[in-house]
Amino acid sequence: MRADARKNRDHLLAVAGTAITEQGVDVSLRDIARRADVGLATLLRHFPTREALLDALLRTSFDELTAEADALETSSSPDDALVSWLRDCVAWTTEYRGAIVLMAAAIEDTESALHTSCVTLRAAGARLLARAQAAGTARTDIDGADLFALVTALAWLGDQRSLAPRAGHLFDVVASAILTSAANSDAEGERRPQARS
Repeated sequence: MRADARKNRDHLLAVAGTAITEQGVDVSLRDIARRADVGLATLLRHFPTREALLDALLRTSFDELTAEADALETSSSPDDALVSWLRDCVAWTTEYRGAIVLMAAAIEDTESALHTSCVTLRAAGARLLARAQAAGTARTDIDGADLFALVTALAWLGDQRSLAPRAGHLFDVVASAILTSAANSDAEGERRPQARS
């Protein structure tokens, strides 16, 4: 791809990201083109369908979250890595309003342009979960599919205006339920003020 075409494509993706953050994934393509100061035909030349645009936009974010999981595996304790990644994943899905519906559907639809990226993202979370389970800091009765479902549920809460103020608290409740009592006790000890001698 020529440098100018790449620049135009990147500009369209940046504008689309902002529009989706503000209006959700159902924002009109015409509105995105207007915001980008291009004609609809130009937008469609780069992204012939809404799904093609969303795939390009979301795949970049999926790849970033997958890379973050890889980095956390080597830089953080198993329970910290899991909770940190889970928090960032939920925050991202809340930022792109309505994206979680597409993600949940893409996991099951092998023909979806988003399928591979979603499966890869779910596998990244599953690796972090398995690492925490092996270390004894996460419960063993859940798997990567359950973790992805929890991301979906928490992101849905963030999408609901009346429930959004509770989303942070409920994230903490869910995260503490994923961790074993030993990990929770350690976390409580870190938060509790030390007794003076």
